[in-house]
Amino acid sequence: MKVHIPKRTLAEGLSVLERIIPSRSSNPVLTYLPIELSEGALVLRGTNGEVDLEVKLPAETEGLGQVLVPAQTFFQIVRSAPGDLVELVFGEGEQLELHSGAFSTQLSTTSPEGYPELLFASDEGGRIGAAQLAQAITRVRYAASTEEYRAIFRGVQIEMSPQGLRTVASDGFRLARYDLPMELPSRKLVVPAKSADEIVRVFKDKEEELVFSVREGSLTLRGDSLRMSVKLMEGEFPDYERVIPQSFVLEALLKAEAFRESLRRVAVLSDRNNHRVNLLFSQERLTIDAEGDYGRGREELPLRSTGEPQLMVAYNAQYLIDALGPVEGEVRVRLSGPTSPTLLQAVEDEGYLAVVVPLRV
Repeated sequence: MKVHIPKRTLAEGLSVLERIIPSRSSNPVLTYLPIELSEGALVLRGTNGEVDLEVKLPAETEGLGQVLVPAQTFFQIVRSAPGDLVELVFGEGEQLELHSGAFSTQLSTTSPEGYPELLFASDEGGRIGAAQLAQAITRVRYAASTEEYRAIFRGVQIEMSPQGLRTVASDGFRLARYDLPMELPSRKLVVPAKSADEIVRVFKDKEEELVFSVREGSLTLRGDSLRMSVKLMEGEFPDYERVIPQSFVLEALLKAEAFRESLRRVAVLSDRNNHRVNLLFSQERLTIDAEGDYGRGREELPLRSTGEPQLMVAYNAQYLIDALGPVEGEVRVRLSGPTSPTLLQAVEDEGYLAVVVPLRV
């Protein structure tokens, strides 16, 4: 068996798999890279037990077959290969020869027997834009919990309906929701946050339509040259709509980037335990201040507001900074009171909404 493939093509395919395949595992076979030769293509696969991934690369091939190679070693060799073309020769005696420019090496291979079967659903449950899915996940991912005891909140909920795509994440102290109008079959599922990161990484720059299918507790996404399957979390979010406030005593408009950067500067001097910043809203300006062990910071920003002439609210600064991250242009801040959840909405992107719970002081 023999393969000729441009180094750039091979390196790009391997880069997709590199974060999936573990360098160490309680199951050592998972540290290997399955390589399959098919007619006119080199197929690479990998899994970490939660995410299965397959990449199909166009190549000149001779023969058919499959072997396992030590993944991390193979990644490093290909990355440092000096030539523009890579030749792989699969010989007898469980050895792989790699030639590139003036460089050549031999790697030990092993039989694919014992490698877990990767499960990719072949049926079509619907279609969705790759970049749109990645965008919707990216907008809310920051709000997912990192605490083990939070269970279902350690994932991103994806809701599909004939009205559109909705993603939601929450850790109990904040909530992020994003809506994209499109027509989809009705589905509701929760993807573990780390697996959601892999969906974004792999598909964010893909201008293509993905075929998706949900079955047996997994979500399969199929593109032109990629297949990904991620295990889903059991259950769904509680009724998160209840925490989204519906009535307000003050509404303010600010430049999101200026607000975000001001919070970063002032928060440097905030209390290291709760990162508290105090926000004083008035009709024409917002005053941000924080005080901690090393001093006090203060900054004022212009705003436009309606409602109460003045209102003071305290927040964890990082929660506000994260909530402002997806917002470009102006942000609408709507307050229900000093201890009630605060609503943030992007003015230029009506699909984005965030809720932050103030600190009780």
